Amino acid sequence: MAGSVHLEIEGQIATLTNDNPEKHNAFDDEMDAQLFAHLDTLAGRRDVRAVIWRGNGKSWSSGRDVAAIGTNQTDMTHHELMSRGIAGIQKVWDIEAPIIVAIGGWALGGSFQRALLCDIRIAASDAKFMLPEVAYGVIPDTGGVAVLYEMCGHGLVSDMVLTGRRLDATEALAHGIVSRVVEPDALDETAFEMAEKIAAAPAVTVKLARRVLSHLSRPAVRASMEDELIYQTFVNRSDDFAEFRAARSEDRTPSYRGS
Repeated sequence: MAGSVHLEIEGQIATLTNDNPEKHNAFDDEMDAQLFAHLDTLAGRRDVRAVIWRGNGKSWSSGRDVAAIGTNQTDMTHHELMSRGIAGIQKVWDIEAPIIVAIGGWALGGSFQRALLCDIRIAASDAKFMLPEVAYGVIPDTGGVAVLYEMCGHGLVSDMVLTGRRLDATEALAHGIVSRVVEPDALDETAFEMAEKIAAAPAVTVKLARRVLSHLSRPAVRASMEDELIYQTFVNRSDDFAEFRAARSEDRTPSYRGS
């Protein structure tokens, strides 16, 4: 069964739900398209005062559906797909309502980075965070590394990107990646309580407070995403990436040249 992304709006609070539980809510191209369409909808809804982004099942999202990698379910080139992904997730910045991401289980790769572009992240005690891209021959490319750099500094980010180090919820809280850790059965309730509190505040106050915060960080994040688009496109066509794929298919040790 194919995964999907649902949008529900009740009063002043909207809920986005990643719904591909058999694959820990991994995303494919169709789920991306649904997500971006929902973000467009939310950008036009001035009556929505807070957004909760959650996942069905055991995980918030395990990143990209590995089965979909390399299949290209559209007629778009790799560069075009990446450009769509970057433009699509930047729509979170067009939404006037703050976005609270409620993370349980895995938050991996591009999905983890998407969560980092939102306003607030809270975690269940079973949450795990990881950037495994380098092990798959590519680089992180959704802007989250720039946000992590601001939060955690060079050392931790380099460790996560270059070694694929996994963080648990306690470590994520200590580094400011999430602002709260709760038990799994309290995650949705806590997110809703936070959303209600935001929705009850004066709308213009919330909007302008978020604008101040965005001016502190967004230019650097945009610049990082522009670099990632160029470098990931190069990586996809590089000799080393071709060698990576060939060595895996032939079950042998790769021989990389750095080009």
